[in-house]
Amino acid sequence: MPWNRVWEHLFLVLAGSGFTIIFGLALGITAYLCPKISKAILWSVDVLQTIPSLATLGILMVLFGGGKTTVIVGMVLYSLLPIVRNTHTALNGVSPAVKEAAIGMGMSRLYRLVFVEFPVAFPIIFTGIRISAVTSISVAVFGTFVGGGGLGDTLYRGIYIQNMKLILFGTAALMVMAILMDSLLNVVEKRLFKHSMK
Repeated sequence: MPWNRVWEHLFLVLAGSGFTIIFGLALGITAYLCPKISKAILWSVDVLQTIPSLATLGILMVLFGGGKTTVIVGMVLYSLLPIVRNTHTALNGVSPAVKEAAIGMGMSRLYRLVFVEFPVAFPIIFTGIRISAVTSISVAVFGTFVGGGGLGDTLYRGIYIQNMKLILFGTAALMVMAILMDSLLNVVEKRLFKHSMK
């Protein structure tokens, strides 16, 4: 049933986005804390973004085989850039006065990062998370070519048997999913910016 594919697609998006957020924040923070390797990290995520998603999944399929794991790993690799870039940029953009005040209060480097710099930078970081999450909805469509399921199966089957109802169902479901996710994250993003301005 097509509705099963909707829930399957949503699972892929949520799982992929969850791992992307974890790894994206880790890489972005590492790039900020270690300037010597920041260029290598940022260059790597830039390169990953330039590789077509279908080609990435094809390479991963050789390593992991077909299935949802390959799709999720591919989504993570392809969606890292916005989170890593925004995290690195936002943390570097924290006012020097704020950092100096935290140092003057005797805060350790880790304490400053967690309780001062990260909260100030988070609204911009969240923008990267929003872009990454919405992008992953379309990337997950290619999962059908590596046995990952999702709405890509519905679209591919509709095209193969020339069934317009299946094609329209898959397209509409993807559009609704993208609009709802973008709208929800947009509301959260606006609240974060309002809170940061107080």
